Amino acid sequence: MDPTTQPVIEVRDLDLGYNDYIVMRGLSFSVNKGDIFMVMGVNGCGKSTLLKSLIGLRAPAKGKVLYNGKSFWDEDETGQQNIMRRFGVLYQGGALWSSLTVGENVALPLQLYTKLSSRQIQEVVALKLSLVGLEGYEDSFPSGISGGMRKRASLARAIALDPDIIFFDEPSAGLDPINARKLDDLILELRDGLGATVVVITHELASIFAIGNNSVFLDAESKTMIATGPPNVLLANSNEQRVIQFLTRGADLPVNNGHIG
Repeated sequence: MDPTTQPVIEVRDLDLGYNDYIVMRGLSFSVNKGDIFMVMGVNGCGKSTLLKSLIGLRAPAKGKVLYNGKSFWDEDETGQQNIMRRFGVLYQGGALWSSLTVGENVALPLQLYTKLSSRQIQEVVALKLSLVGLEGYEDSFPSGISGGMRKRASLARAIALDPDIIFFDEPSAGLDPINARKLDDLILELRDGLGATVVVITHELASIFAIGNNSVFLDAESKTMIATGPPNVLLANSNEQRVIQFLTRGADLPVNNGHIG
């Protein structure tokens, strides 16, 4: 990305925790417009806790999260709601309502946050489902489609309001490698087609290298971030042993003093 680009998201000196327990401290990084930004690290390092602070579900213990220069946690409820309406979120389990059809799930945010007529909503639902390869599945229930299709249905709902930023929580969880790659391709297509910025919480190496152009690495041992930048650059140049070990899992590559060699 152009280094002069104004960041869409700025995280400044963020501490995350529960009561007196600190999960992560001192997080500072920026996400530029059009990034596919990977939040990576081993299980239990605080990735999901960071996501909650980014999307407005849990206030940080300290620090700021800025969206286009506005400090989210310093805004009043109306200001926060206005910012959050520009988000789309794909939760790890999909979080589809089992009692609603696929079409009704996608229609829900349109019914809640727009003044579109029923016919207009149906048209938008059909468009969003076609974008994720689920054209004609409006009347299907989540229980009647595959896991990969449920992920795509959840993604159709996440993009229903044409968000500026789309958050993904472990999007490849539960998917086989073929469907995981298809989802990665779809994320790229939607980023380019919608002009959105994408933040992905993940520990999946295939996705990190296939679609990520920027990243931050959360380290469970030191309880802070120890690297940020394009994943391929971190792989080539990082001096942090734990970053290299994470990025070379299963690759059978020799590691020498923090460098591939």
